[in-house]
Amino acid sequence: MSRAAGWLRAWDSQGLHRTGTNGDEAGAAWLEREAVSLGASVTSETFELDRVDPVDCYVEADGIRVDGVPVFDAPPTSPQGISGTIGVDIGVVQLTPHAVYSGEYLTLRRNASYRALIIVCQGTNPGLGLLNAEQFREPYGAPAIHVAEPVRGNAARVVSHYRRFVASARNIVVRFAGPDPTRPPIVVMTPRSSWWQSTAERGGGLVCWLECLRALLAEPPACDVVMTANSGHELGHLGLDEFLARRPGWESAALWVHWGANLGAAGGKLSVMSADDNLRALAARELAGVEHSLASKTQVPSGETRDIHRAGGRYLTLVGGNPLFHLPQDRWPHAVDVATVERIAAAAARMVVQLAR
Repeated sequence: MSRAAGWLRAWDSQGLHRTGTNGDEAGAAWLEREAVSLGASVTSETFELDRVDPVDCYVEADGIRVDGVPVFDAPPTSPQGISGTIGVDIGVVQLTPHAVYSGEYLTLRRNASYRALIIVCQGTNPGLGLLNAEQFREPYGAPAIHVAEPVRGNAARVVSHYRRFVASARNIVVRFAGPDPTRPPIVVMTPRSSWWQSTAERGGGLVCWLECLRALLAEPPACDVVMTANSGHELGHLGLDEFLARRPGWESAALWVHWGANLGAAGGKLSVMSADDNLRALAARELAGVEHSLASKTQVPSGETRDIHRAGGRYLTLVGGNPLFHLPQDRWPHAVDVATVERIAAAAARMVVQLAR
């Protein structure tokens, strides 16, 4: 079995990787062990959060109960829930996981006429394709719930009862101190938390991160390089917030290399995002053996690099498509194209080594 396949299978075996849970910590401990085994010195940067633990979450309409998952940046209901008329007191909308990046989504969530909101998940494939909680630390709007199938009837009861518990999560960080302190630092970043196992969503980026680590250990950089694998992705990028809080100004001062979602996902297509001509040319050259496209220089990224883009920072992001995006079906081995993951990771390592020379 190749290194990439072994890493992807190990990731899949850890359970759900939601921030602050046992699966999240299992992923952190595994990545730390892998980095140490390669010869790196690893630091954990820990942060706290009020973890959401669902208690009872469902919609009941016309005597039929449909189980669901809370919207994690909406307030909870009482254990009894909220009863009302669909379309009047209770809103119902079909949304994909990408909807969180639209202004329409914020307007919908802030609609004061609804006492509760039902989100029917509409990903490429059926299932609970959950939406990220972009305002996790500041819940807003009416109580809201994800369900995987349409709700029938005129009247409904929505129960989104959850509790919050203080929990901790951590970013896994490796620092290389280069001999030229006058050069801007390079940050090599990948998220490592998610709603489910998310083997294709997160696994390809982690393989890229580990291959970059191997390459930099073999050819030490001339400038400072900080590698971070962050938790908190699905909760408004809490891990990136923690990383930046320890390094004020880096969002615009550093060069950011972001290995994003779905790299090498089966049935997906790779996209390169950067507003910098030199970084776009580097990616096009090194990814010549991988089918990919160059996004518009003005397109705003949707993941962690969105925060860097808005701060005017310099970045290179790889991101892919995935027909199982945010779905529990995103599992080893069917969700990933291992050969493509390996080609992307090899190119990623070459790019980081060149940037750090």
